[in-house]
Amino acid sequence: MTELLDPKNDYVFKRIFGSEENKDVLLAFLNHTFKNAGESLLTEIVLINPYLDKDTPRDKQSILDIRAKTDQGELINVEMQLFNQYDLEKRTLFYWGKQYSGQLLEGQRYSQLKKCVAINIVNFKMLANDQYHNVFHLREDHTNIPLTDVIEIHFMEIPKLNDANIQMKDGLVRWLLFLKGMTKSSWEALMMHEPEPALKKAMSVLEFLSQDEQARQRYIDRQKFLWDEASMIEGAREEGLKKGMEEGIQKGIEEGIKEGIKEGEAESKRKIALNMLTLGLDHETIVKATGLTSAELKAIQEEK
Repeated sequence: MTELLDPKNDYVFKRIFGSEENKDVLLAFLNHTFKNAGESLLTEIVLINPYLDKDTPRDKQSILDIRAKTDQGELINVEMQLFNQYDLEKRTLFYWGKQYSGQLLEGQRYSQLKKCVAINIVNFKMLANDQYHNVFHLREDHTNIPLTDVIEIHFMEIPKLNDANIQMKDGLVRWLLFLKGMTKSSWEALMMHEPEPALKKAMSVLEFLSQDEQARQRYIDRQKFLWDEASMIEGAREEGLKKGMEEGIQKGIEEGIKEGIKEGEAESKRKIALNMLTLGLDHETIVKATGLTSAELKAIQEEK
């Protein structure tokens, strides 16, 4: 078998799931996602930003995500994240908000706003549980009643899919196993369980892309771009941490000096007050001379 490309590479991912001729593949994957979440299944989808041959490995806007609309007008955004760029939760909410608010034209009513679904497939662990598929809605904390159904956010963490929780009878697991990366053993495992037509088609498209010289070169270019971007972000993060530590150490030294001066001044005032008490001066005079409070002077006197 030809060495297969990694379907987690967003160029390959969009070729498989985001082209007009593969809408049935995307629809099947979405329906397994919604079925796993206990949501209603879809009957039809329209691709808003289908893959085009002009898409280039460095054009993030045309490659990165898949946007679709259901026959009810609801919007779905599917995004593959190969590397952890941090703050993904906030980034997801930011783009969800843009997608949600972007539906309204001037003069239209809020009632015309449709549900927006964000689906993030990530190649790293990010949530503090063992579930590979987490779904979020907006609900009241105590009674769990929904405020609205217009927001729905999915996180699928591929590394959490392991031998302990792989249930081949689960349709979504089979799709995520496909996305995890096709080795000879995983390919055979999927074929043994008679994959549904859409998944079988996805496997065939991956085989075709893996044998196509132009597609493989675009894959390599995109992979290099993603690695460079991830290295740049990680390098900036490490540099930021290093700078923060250096500034923290310097600040600590400066604060220590200030604290030392402050403590030295306090000790000096204490000694002056003790001398003045020994000379029998009254409290009011000592307080005015040293700047100590009456309580502080009383405490010093009790130390004698």
